[in-house]
Amino acid sequence: MDFSMCPEVDTTSQRDPQQVEALIEAYAPLVKYLAQRLACRLPASIGLEDLMSAGVLGLLDAIKKYDPTRAASFKTYAEFRIQGAIRDYVREWDWVPRSVREKEHALTEAYAALERQQGRPATDEDVAAWLGLDRATLDHWLTEVRGVSVLSLEKPLAQDAEGNAVTILAQLAAAAPGPYERAETEELKEHLAAAIDALPEQEKVVLALYYFEELTMREIGAVLEVTESRISQIRTQAILHLRATLQNLTHDAYALVG
Repeated sequence: MDFSMCPEVDTTSQRDPQQVEALIEAYAPLVKYLAQRLACRLPASIGLEDLMSAGVLGLLDAIKKYDPTRAASFKTYAEFRIQGAIRDYVREWDWVPRSVREKEHALTEAYAALERQQGRPATDEDVAAWLGLDRATLDHWLTEVRGVSVLSLEKPLAQDAEGNAVTILAQLAAAAPGPYERAETEELKEHLAAAIDALPEQEKVVLALYYFEELTMREIGAVLEVTESRISQIRTQAILHLRATLQNLTHDAYALVG
């Protein structure tokens, strides 16, 4: 979906109620779009209207805090704040049963351990054997954890010079980064690009169609001639592979400073 025509914010919008109202109206479709994309992966008990309300709060926060002299374009900044507010709301809801969280943790650890051991993304057979599962049970686990296997922007990747945790969120949201921050951000992008490039071809295709072409799971299933549920599983596997790569970055970084 193209939101390129959304207006930019100016330096007076934080103080002019009419301009704030105009921006909320202009960006409402973006809020709804981002809420819908997350809602399709969550239980029906979490209503779309609640996600949209959280997104509007994120938009208001963006309008209030945006500084055009320090941050990226307002559209980019607003989308970041909207998504963050929606995800914060979902985390506060804490809808995930303990059993599902345990499965998600076990899968993440399995993918990370296998990648460290083998130096490549783990296959379905690798993960099933590591966890002592048959393929049908592994597929069921992947379906169960699809709503919680979201790439965590707050996951620590390393430590800075002061010993503070360095996160993806901090790297990508840094305003007016200096040379050190720019270097860290570029390094992170390189790691993520390499991790995506190393994914199995089908997972790369699904990620590209979902995140860049912005097709729905059903539309991707039609393109690849597989079921919508299988597309959801493939997307979950791709995210678990990427999370494993990031977890191993953390593992290596702490090993170096330990």
